Amino acid sequence: MPNPTDPNPERTSPHSRAADPVVTASADRQAMRAASVARLTSRGEPFEIATEEVLGVPLRVFRHRHRSLRAVLTESARLGERDYLVDGERRISYAGHLADVAALAVALRDRYGVGKGDRVAILAANCPEWVEVFWACQCLGAVAVGYNAWWTPREIAFALGHTRPALLVADAKRAERLAEIDHDVPVLRVEHDVPALSAAFAGAGLPETSVAEDDPAVILYTSGTSGRPKGATHSHRNLIAVIDHHRFNDALAAAFAGRVHDGTPAGRRFLLTSPLFHIASLHNLVLPRLATGDTAVLYRGAFDGERVADLIERERITNWGAMPTMVHRLLAAEVERHDLSSLASLSLNSAPSPAALHQQLRERIPVARTALSTSYGMTECATAATLATPAELAEFPDTVGRPIIGVELDIRDEAGEPAGEGVEGEVWVRSPYVMLGYWEDPAATATAITADRWLRTGDLGIVEHGMLRLSGRRSDLILRGGENVYPTEVEHCLDEHPSVAECAVLGLPDDDLGQQVAAVVVVRHDIEAEGTTGECATGECETGEGTTVEAEELRAFAAERLAYYKVPARWRITTVPLPRNATGKVVRAGLTDIFTAP
Repeated sequence: MPNPTDPNPERTSPHSRAADPVVTASADRQAMRAASVARLTSRGEPFEIATEEVLGVPLRVFRHRHRSLRAVLTESARLGERDYLVDGERRISYAGHLADVAALAVALRDRYGVGKGDRVAILAANCPEWVEVFWACQCLGAVAVGYNAWWTPREIAFALGHTRPALLVADAKRAERLAEIDHDVPVLRVEHDVPALSAAFAGAGLPETSVAEDDPAVILYTSGTSGRPKGATHSHRNLIAVIDHHRFNDALAAAFAGRVHDGTPAGRRFLLTSPLFHIASLHNLVLPRLATGDTAVLYRGAFDGERVADLIERERITNWGAMPTMVHRLLAAEVERHDLSSLASLSLNSAPSPAALHQQLRERIPVARTALSTSYGMTECATAATLATPAELAEFPDTVGRPIIGVELDIRDEAGEPAGEGVEGEVWVRSPYVMLGYWEDPAATATAITADRWLRTGDLGIVEHGMLRLSGRRSDLILRGGENVYPTEVEHCLDEHPSVAECAVLGLPDDDLGQQVAAVVVVRHDIEAEGTTGECATGECETGEGTTVEAEELRAFAAERLAYYKVPARWRITTVPLPRNATGKVVRAGLTDIFTAP
């Protein structure tokens, strides 16, 4: 989920709600906000909103927008020697980044023949080269494809066949996995080849390729309900709209402060802790920073609360969009001994966060007392669909906020009809941010997006007082540490094991990760007998005469085929058939009780 810039122009303390009129006078606050929005989006203003036809459907869009991402990149030249990216001791200025991107784009075109519509896959941990390859693609009309850096060789092989890239850019660790894959895609190493190409073509002019607003710019994978990852395809229009949404938030914050926002960089420093193959870091942090002139500071390696606190203190981080798992681990560290006073905005994204966590943050991290926000969105949306300001979150801890600028949000019943205020239903979203569709998967696209461009999120929610409250998750989606895990994909993998007759994968509550992946596995047995059940964390689980299955064997089997975060952490191995309804579908309700039963 997204990492909003700072959509919180009005801030208040949750500790003085009875006396603080900002919290209690929500109607006045919304009236002030609505007036500011109306003024900023009126005719002739920089953020003027107009209705235009997008993919055959009238949508509300920013009238004064760029028409390609290359135009956004070109404008960054005005920012000169300001820091754009910080990676440890490396400081990459806007001017240096632009020069490297120009050289790399020409190299990709002239040496590798990359052109309009070609895919360039990136399989790497967060690094400046990841960002440079993305922007180089936009100058060539090519499509950057973010592969999940945690994928196994099997998953990488699927993606290579699915997107058929002209070129694959990989770091050393991921390149080792390619040795297990039969492919003929040219590979560039992040550590050596990319810098060498930039140096070899230094001084090259920025190439330009004509693109349409609705041409694809990037593909990011989301776990597939059908057992295969799906490539959410975002256009130049989608990403420019996301950038302008962040710019608009800055102007709205200035309006609340009684200032006029002229686009001058505010000197903010954003902490980048989520992978670049997620919309949180790429779409909603790296891209808009190129337009606002702020700095993105990259965090490398496994998340560690002490290291992150050190980085916030050392780099004077002002803005951080974190997953709930990350702040749990930050709170587990000795945060009080670190100077975190530079933080001016903290948002919780990618997974639901409980009120208890909000309160812990407010008690231990100063910024959370006045500037803690949350959002709701998904890869298909490209950015947040809703945002909750600090005041709204303090007053309504279970809200995920109101629709952002340009988003239409509705709650629909099973027939697809509006459910109305206060009635639970499926969350539908329509906006210029919503993806084109799933790459080369028209059936999945038609299921997700209606003919009039409404995105069916699959999430259940209720709108009350204009704010969205989520009441259920997409299908049986497991949210593990900010990563989406669809049970079907894991189940299909386990079904390939010769000892597995059937299985069900589900999420169990976890204080650190939000949820952990668990599997109920029904094994084959040689004789008909009354089934037996046993939980196997490690070691063997007897499942019937003639058959002995080890949980470690199943875990290793899954680990060879799935990214580590999808591999079940808890197992229940049994000979008892899974419960099914009249149509033969597994009844998941109550399966979690198996793990809590004595």
